[in-house]
Amino acid sequence: MSAAEQGGQGVPLHRGMITLTVMVASILQALDNTIANVALPRMQGSLSATQDQMTWVLTSYIVAAAIMTPLTGWIADRFGRKPLFLVSIIGFTFASALCGMAQSLEQIVLFRVLQGLCGAALIPMSQAVLFDVYPPAQHGRAMAIWGVGVVLGPMLGPMLGGWLTDDYSWRWVFYINVPFGILAVAGVMAYFPDTSHQRKSFDFFGFALLSVAVGTLQLLLDRGPLKDWFNSGEIKLETAITGLAFYLFVVHTLTAKRPFIRLALYKDRNFLTGNILIFVVGIVLFATLALLPPLLQGLMGYSVFQAGLTMVPRGAGTLLAMLFVGRLVGRIDVRLIIGVGLVLTAFSLWQMTHLSMQLSMASIIWPGAIQGLGIGIVYVPMAALTFATLAPALRNEGTALFNLIRNVGSSIGISTVQGLMVRNTQVVHASLAQHITPLTLANHSLGVYAGTQAIAALNRAVTAQASMIAYLDDFQLMLVLTVLALPLLLLVRPPRAAAAAEVKHAAIE
Repeated sequence: MSAAEQGGQGVPLHRGMITLTVMVASILQALDNTIANVALPRMQGSLSATQDQMTWVLTSYIVAAAIMTPLTGWIADRFGRKPLFLVSIIGFTFASALCGMAQSLEQIVLFRVLQGLCGAALIPMSQAVLFDVYPPAQHGRAMAIWGVGVVLGPMLGPMLGGWLTDDYSWRWVFYINVPFGILAVAGVMAYFPDTSHQRKSFDFFGFALLSVAVGTLQLLLDRGPLKDWFNSGEIKLETAITGLAFYLFVVHTLTAKRPFIRLALYKDRNFLTGNILIFVVGIVLFATLALLPPLLQGLMGYSVFQAGLTMVPRGAGTLLAMLFVGRLVGRIDVRLIIGVGLVLTAFSLWQMTHLSMQLSMASIIWPGAIQGLGIGIVYVPMAALTFATLAPALRNEGTALFNLIRNVGSSIGISTVQGLMVRNTQVVHASLAQHITPLTLANHSLGVYAGTQAIAALNRAVTAQASMIAYLDDFQLMLVLTVLALPLLLLVRPPRAAAAAEVKHAAIE
């Protein structure tokens, strides 16, 4: 038997059950990034909190997960993946139940922090486990399975959260995790192989600097739109701390004997290029997901459920792509596959730059479905190729960083498009309002409207048009980013060279 077919003690692996367990764990963590968003208004009334205070329910989870993600590689190397997986799922499930039982804002924020800390390891370690239990020839298929949970979770979250909140209670947004968490725990205990443990030194100073930098970055990106960005002293302070911590972390990493992040990771060209690509994909995927629900509900009058239903074809496109692309990896040059996916994604964004408030639901669904197809085509080969030439000993750390960069990209993307959305709406509103004159108000098309009523009606119409134009500007920005990512494929090592390097690494070990 190969190493990919045996457990830590030479016991044959139950690859199917391990894969199922990994899928459940990945979907749980990915789903929780977005499922609570639609429940915030109901939670606000139940917990007697302000809108500003309720943002901490989301922020606390994001910041805790961001701080913990880089540490998962070291913990997995030191104590083994199986204990880490087990503790993470138990902690995540327990924290989910506590969130559902929370009676105050302080309690739910505390439990969301615990949920974020425990859930941070699930996705990167799921990726590392699949790399180990599948042979190199099937890594494309393994990444297709892993990608389904990572990509579909955030897409289905708003619709599932809306249904649970409307038909049951916001508490079921958290309780839904409990039965699946119990199944995942049983799967880990019964089928997971353990990995070897390494007595690695721990660079506490490097970890502390990276935690401060990532934590404050996530904080300022999440709080920026609420605090009017750099007009707020809080945002200025968080920006200064982020910049200083990142600078000190880079200097420390370059000079320390055993830094927290090993430089060998970024000497691998494929890993470096894959990190840049996943950063761009994180921006495009999650920024689009953040823009569409308020566009559909705020300007087009869709209900929460209708808006969620409109997102289903996007998820179906991603699922379809991942089902067939995983089989193509190894048969077709992966650079070509990724290029096709980026072109499809760019085409869908170009279609979105032509949206209007008069379009039918079908006209909105098709660009989303094409984008889901494009993202799915990009995600699978990119995840496989990123680690194709990376030594297996670096996989725990590599998968943690890969997912951290994806999360940072998504946070930056969401904050950027939301900030530009607010700013461009104001700019376009002012520009359109210049054309409103007393003759406009006297126009017979206003019918019964007169005086202040006419002004209010026109202001609503102008604001709606200004918002629509701002949305289109955001889609155009993401289109440009996607096109600019295409030349990065020239930096990727050819598949044959990648395979040769992997054999070399295996021989060394």
